Amino acid sequence: MDQTNQERAIRLSLIVPVFNRPAEVEELLDSLCHQTCMDFEVILVEDGSTVTCEKQVQQYTSRLKLHYFFKSNSGPGQSRNYGSERANGNYMVFLDSDCVIPPGYVDAVLKKLTTGYVDAFGGPDRAGTHFSPMQKAINYAMTSFFTTGGIRGGGEKLDKFYPRSFNMGYSKDVFEKTGGFSTMRFGEDIDMSLRILKRGFRTALVNDAYVFHKRRSNLNQFFKQVFNSGIARVVLFKKHPESLKLVHAFPSLFVLGVLMLTGLAVFLHPLWLIPLLIYSLLLFLDASIQNKSLKVGLLSVVASLVQLSGYGCGFLMACWNILILRKQHYVAFLDNFYQ
Repeated sequence: MDQTNQERAIRLSLIVPVFNRPAEVEELLDSLCHQTCMDFEVILVEDGSTVTCEKQVQQYTSRLKLHYFFKSNSGPGQSRNYGSERANGNYMVFLDSDCVIPPGYVDAVLKKLTTGYVDAFGGPDRAGTHFSPMQKAINYAMTSFFTTGGIRGGGEKLDKFYPRSFNMGYSKDVFEKTGGFSTMRFGEDIDMSLRILKRGFRTALVNDAYVFHKRRSNLNQFFKQVFNSGIARVVLFKKHPESLKLVHAFPSLFVLGVLMLTGLAVFLHPLWLIPLLIYSLLLFLDASIQNKSLKVGLLSVVASLVQLSGYGCGFLMACWNILILRKQHYVAFLDNFYQ
């Protein structure tokens, strides 16, 4: 790889897989129109949607270098590969359709790639000031040290950063040598990051290349998302045993601990619930201070409990079926499950 030449001429292709989210796509495209640097193309890949964003795309074709494709449903990873195969750029950037992009995002990416080139990068996510209280609460649940242990975003080691697909990028060389995302339906971004690192490519966190990430808008959708993430972590362990860390088991331990404390409270004394109440109070205070809102603080407690219980239950169920019962067809089922 001629790194020097790549640093001189970075051509970005922003690739967005879409599945039944036209309203989100419109907000994403509008935010891309306000970038301080407009030297990029946008590739939207409609992944077999029944409610397409064709109308929204037509509104922005004159304002962006926009390419729109429709394909049969195969999941987000394969849709990113589809877009990569049709990209004109030599560096692909992947964004989720529920992201809003700050004006300086493209500038931040290009600055990093031209001053300290890396083969792949990832950026953090934040809650926008315009987000609803629930969206802010869910963002807290996904990023707080007290829920995810600080393993997302800036909490990860810069020399071995694992980009996530809501905000990540890699070079054409990476795509050609790895084959892009696997056929996994969820957890495919972590799998991709692990394969990038195993190939000896360099990755980095670009703190200034952050996005406003809406994620799910209600607790039912959020529970399903984190439940699937818990399952995906066990599937990833089967493929990459070294990827499992102690912090990944915390939600499962939390679920088992809550069940134990609840049982003790019911059969012995209600005071056994004090540890759970103290933890909830800690979440409330931290979230309220961070968001400067008592309402968001209260919702953050609920969202955090949903995040921990959902991920923990998914992790435990996958451990039971995959690691203990060794149901091979269960893994095949998961690979064909669409989140």
